[in-house]
Amino acid sequence: MVGHMTEKEKMINGEYYLASDEQLVKEREYAKDLCFELNNIKSSDKKKRLQIIKKLFGKAGENVWIEPSFYCDYGYNISVGDNFYSNHNLIILDVNKVTIGENVLIGPNAGIYTAGHPIDYANRNRQLEYGKPIIIGNDVWIGGNAVILPGVTIGDNTVIGSGSVVTRDIPPNVVAVGNPCKVIRNV
Repeated sequence: MVGHMTEKEKMINGEYYLASDEQLVKEREYAKDLCFELNNIKSSDKKKRLQIIKKLFGKAGENVWIEPSFYCDYGYNISVGDNFYSNHNLIILDVNKVTIGENVLIGPNAGIYTAGHPIDYANRNRQLEYGKPIIIGNDVWIGGNAVILPGVTIGDNTVIGSGSVVTRDIPPNVVAVGNPCKVIRNV
């Protein structure tokens, strides 16, 4: 059959898909098992922590550090560059691609959410979901308790203030804060 996409293909393409699909359930369980393992390794066992991150993520550069606890949906949709640091309690809902550049710092309790649900209750009641990619450039600092929503791009050398809710693209070389997050000055 030509044209028939799997639920995973629909998910990656940003179309409505069923998260209850058997293949997707198995892939989420695999990722959550790796997250559990990562979150329960001694901080001093840096080699083992990095091995799990490289096994979990689609791409992980050099000098990547994620403080526990960390949670994601699939892992394989996450790409991080060199010199990535995340403080405690990062959640990445990676039903679509999350691309994070080099020299990125993320504060505690941050969320990066590619996942969304239909506004229309009939589609929501059918348990349909969708995802839009998120891109975070190089040399970005994201403050604690910030939330990055589906489809957002954050430009290079930008600072996102603590507690911000990023609902739309943020250009490079700025400081942006608030809910919704807005540019307050250039860097």
